Amino acid sequence: MRPILKSKTKKCITSLLTLLLAVLLTGCGPERKIPDNAVIVYYLTNDMTGLEMRYREVPHQDAEARLASLLTCLSETPERLEYKAPLAMGFSLKSHELDNGFLTMDFTVEYRSLQPAEEVLVRAAIVRTLLQEESVSKIFFKVEGESLKDALGTEVGWMDSSTFISNDGNEINTYEEVKVRLYFTNETGSGLIGADREKFYLTSIPLERFVVEEVIKGPSGQVPGLYPTVNSATGILSVSTRDGICYVNLDSNFLTTPENVSTEIAIYSIVNSLTELSGVEKVQILVDGQILENFPSTSFEKREDLLTTLEQVDS
Repeated sequence: MRPILKSKTKKCITSLLTLLLAVLLTGCGPERKIPDNAVIVYYLTNDMTGLEMRYREVPHQDAEARLASLLTCLSETPERLEYKAPLAMGFSLKSHELDNGFLTMDFTVEYRSLQPAEEVLVRAAIVRTLLQEESVSKIFFKVEGESLKDALGTEVGWMDSSTFISNDGNEINTYEEVKVRLYFTNETGSGLIGADREKFYLTSIPLERFVVEEVIKGPSGQVPGLYPTVNSATGILSVSTRDGICYVNLDSNFLTTPENVSTEIAIYSIVNSLTELSGVEKVQILVDGQILENFPSTSFEKREDLLTTLEQVDS
């Protein structure tokens, strides 16, 4: 089965919010009731390469109370530890003031300690989340009462839904919904189980890397019978595809597999998942840039003989 990629027009954050809520309401699997006070809160990924969206509820209150609820969401560490709350990054929000749609936020001096790439992601997560509040139309950042400046020393100024749009008209850190087939193992670690996962992913990251990341994260736990195949501490050094071969370079944590899982099962959970993608025929897995020992080939093809019959949707 090939993944079904649903391309979407890259729009500003308000359009993305509407689209995501529609997908959540009408997606495959058991019907999920989404309250009409649903909003999306943006978090940073642990590797600081992008943003993750998570649905949260904000009570129907006055504008200031809803804004306070959103700020609380942005300050709380997510349940899944691979995400970071943008307002829990070592600095604090000293004050905020909303005046006729113009929101001014003043942060403590520790905000200036953020690395440039981190700062952009933090700012994008905060702005995108808070602009969902209808009473907020523009946002201004200060640090200890002084206007925020970027890494080049230029004042950032007022930010709105167009702030994170690149010159070519595309949204920075644009997301698309993708359906991929991932392979995990059974309780004994003796075979591979195919599971479909539908998720929004950051389009600036290669789809192949996204697939490897999701395999490393393991099954969501919502579907019985699925077990992780790869050590969750495994780091991805690089992923690239050329001439139908996907080259995956992992760190040495990959060699320490979960209980009951052989290196062969770990390898083919990645190989079988990647070869579901259009354009990937073989996979070469390296560890710290070195070819794996004790395997007859450096390039792996999909192994149908390792599959079990259990196939479910892992959302």
